[in-house]
Amino acid sequence: MKKILDFESKEFVKDLDNYISKNRNISTDVSEKVKIIINKIIDENDTALKDLTLKYDDYEIMKHGFCVNENDFNLAFKECDKGLIAAIEKAAERISAFHEKQIPSNISYTDESNVQLGYKWTPLDSVGLYIPGGKASYPSSVIMTAIPARIAKVPEISMCVPCPKGYLNPSVLVAAKICGVEKIYKIGGAQAIAAMAYGTNTVKKVNKIFGPGNAWVAEAKRQLFGKVGIDMVAGPSEILVISDNNSNPNWIAADLLSQAEHDTNAQSILITDDLDFAKQVDAAIDSLIISLKRKEITETSWRNNGAIIVLKNLEQSIDIVNKIAPEHLEISVENPELIADKINNAGSIFLGRFVPEAIGDYIAGPNHVLPTASTARFSSGISTLDYMRRTSLIKCDPEALNKIAPSAIKIAENEGLEVHALSMKIRMNNFTNEK
Repeated sequence: MKKILDFESKEFVKDLDNYISKNRNISTDVSEKVKIIINKIIDENDTALKDLTLKYDDYEIMKHGFCVNENDFNLAFKECDKGLIAAIEKAAERISAFHEKQIPSNISYTDESNVQLGYKWTPLDSVGLYIPGGKASYPSSVIMTAIPARIAKVPEISMCVPCPKGYLNPSVLVAAKICGVEKIYKIGGAQAIAAMAYGTNTVKKVNKIFGPGNAWVAEAKRQLFGKVGIDMVAGPSEILVISDNNSNPNWIAADLLSQAEHDTNAQSILITDDLDFAKQVDAAIDSLIISLKRKEITETSWRNNGAIIVLKNLEQSIDIVNKIAPEHLEISVENPELIADKINNAGSIFLGRFVPEAIGDYIAGPNHVLPTASTARFSSGISTLDYMRRTSLIKCDPEALNKIAPSAIKIAENEGLEVHALSMKIRMNNFTNEK
């Protein structure tokens, strides 16, 4: 049976701290290898992309072309199941509707000193999307990263998709077309991130990069942050389910394994106030795993990173959840809002027994690109705002400057920045002389 963290145990706090602090990232140190790839892109440009794409994807990019063309799109629509196309269109419609509501307003006002203040929102000039490719099919990642860019009115949206042995996943191309992305480079890995960050003769430099990827992609984003903006450095996926004994244990088991099947480093946690229910869920998980196509991945993830926490009452779960700060939080109880209202640290919260986390992955509306590894303590999932920047606006006439500058001058002089102070004083003197 799965090890259970019992609130009554003297070792509970220690066990919980050890569990939370466990490093679930890929153990192989790819930092130096990624650095070599980045430098190769900087030094050798498209030649490096050609060599690295041949090495890692067995694809001759110079011979067959860097970019997806209209024939590739047409073929993708022919190969893609019509029902799947309709589902992608429906998901895109719902994600669009939610993200359109996030468009911010500019503000402008004049304060009591007659200083005009405000800010304006403008879209980023360009963004690059990274989407895993090949046999891995993630049209949902296209939808979640491309639609906010389109709604924010980013003028240049490009995408990188690995093309192993020349294979382009049709559902990814279909999703890109539906979401309005037409500039797609057939490159992947850390080299794609570096190419978007620095630009090459073929790949146009972007201002910010969005999208999931493996450890190499995550490390490239980490190393290149500052040279280029990034959405986040995402770690392995996570789910935490709070459930009472009135939930169906088979449903909860499926929810927990829905994240465990992502990869062996994913994390699944159940918090309940009933030991018998905990045992039922654990048994249901064992039964379900047997029949899964991704059995080995799912079983390894659950065995190494899963946990069941048994409390006296679910009120005690609030502090634990805020400490763990999970990517996904399900609250499977009769009145989930009573708990949710007290949760500050979670990427996304799913309220009630009939909203599995997976509905948020694909079609609910909010974005599924969410903070992991407890970073929900200080960050949020991506939104339309992440594709925009806010610029402050300040305007003074002579009278307004004369009212507020003296205090600013005092602070500048205290900091030893005399020219800061001078730049205000000389304007005030001019105003005084004119009077």
